[in-house]
Amino acid sequence: MKKFLKESRHFLRIGIPILGSQLSYMIMYTTDTIVSGRYGADELSGLVIANAFTFPIYMLFQGIMFAITPIVAQLYGAKKYTEIGEKMRQIFWVAFFLAILIFFSFILISEVLIFFPMDKNILGISISYLKAVSFGMFFYILFRFLSSYSEGMTLTFPIFVVVFIGSLINIPLDIIFAFGYFGFPEMGSAGCGYATSLVSFMMLISLGSFITFSNKYKKTKLLSKFSGPSKETSLEIFKLGTPIGIGIFVEMSMFSGAAIIIGQLGEVILAGHAIALNIASIVFMLPLAIGLAAATRIGNLIGEKKLINARYSSYTSVLLCLLGAFINMIILFSLRGTLTSFYTTDAVVFNVAVHLLFFAAIFQIPDGIQMGSLGALRGYKDTFVPMIYLIISYWIFAIPFGYFLTNFSFTEPLGAEGMWIGMILGLVIFSIFIFNRLGKISLKFIEESKGNEKI
Repeated sequence: MKKFLKESRHFLRIGIPILGSQLSYMIMYTTDTIVSGRYGADELSGLVIANAFTFPIYMLFQGIMFAITPIVAQLYGAKKYTEIGEKMRQIFWVAFFLAILIFFSFILISEVLIFFPMDKNILGISISYLKAVSFGMFFYILFRFLSSYSEGMTLTFPIFVVVFIGSLINIPLDIIFAFGYFGFPEMGSAGCGYATSLVSFMMLISLGSFITFSNKYKKTKLLSKFSGPSKETSLEIFKLGTPIGIGIFVEMSMFSGAAIIIGQLGEVILAGHAIALNIASIVFMLPLAIGLAAATRIGNLIGEKKLINARYSSYTSVLLCLLGAFINMIILFSLRGTLTSFYTTDAVVFNVAVHLLFFAAIFQIPDGIQMGSLGALRGYKDTFVPMIYLIISYWIFAIPFGYFLTNFSFTEPLGAEGMWIGMILGLVIFSIFIFNRLGKISLKFIEESKGNEKI
């Protein structure tokens, strides 16, 4: 127990600011959801559809940037500080390329979305939102580049401060731009998109300034010279990051696919689903933060060649995520109605959301196991096989089975709850796969390094 508590303190030191950052990100998205919902059900539906088509793409690009954290973490553990600076200067060109690519991806989707067979009014709202938020995606990828660098060095608190302030600024901007206060035109959900773009730009400038002038980053000599693109480093970041990005894309596409499948049941059901998913995502920030901290902690220990400690730390991350998941499950079971009341005054939407939160509570447990295991494996730079597991679990099992239960089932269609049952199945399958993978990889590192282990 003493060893567990000691190791847990490392996770808390790294993870609490990450939790604050993730909650702040969620506050931004939640603010968009609430403001759009208050503006009108069609505006909320437009926002949901826009995110359903683009959120997986956004997470794909962001996932590639996640590869920076274990790269920096292992170099930081090995005390190769100037090599971190050189790597980051080379990776910048990859980040800049991805930032441009995601901007044009959002613009392209906004142009073709009108041809999708759904209500044209809702699709028009989705298109306006995507065009407004596309600039923010460019800035955010560059912000993610800097924040992953900082996380790898265990400097997670500055990121929290920047993101938290950004989330607070986003609240009045959403309201002003959506409802047209202070002389601004009334823009609805599109106003939330413009607010997100402005806040993303402000966060990029703020974190960039802090990294430039803070002594905590000086030893990496990040800005000591100019470095052009490196083929070797670019291949490294894509080899490690692409499976992470694709894996996140697969996971998010499951949720987006659920929104599209449920969207055919009508805007009221879709709105209830969106609220339930948003609440579940908020409480999931606790195990998510632990999993992200695991990538840094395990990466540092591997860099220090403390591989037995890295294995112990891996299982600590899973246990901590499980504890967080149990807390989340209790919160969702006991406070479903209270939490939903913050989102809507529509009685039908309220009832749908409360009902679906029952299933959201159940999937917290397998979600916690997979997050702790997945985060630890990223610290080991093991990303390809987890991607395969995600594809199998979510695309082969979760989505098809959820679609079947939603529209057909064994007796009669289950509607929205059928899709949620399908998602639970996918999460259970993946959590089993990934936990077993963690045991094999952590043991393999120890066996391949016998005689070089440090205590």
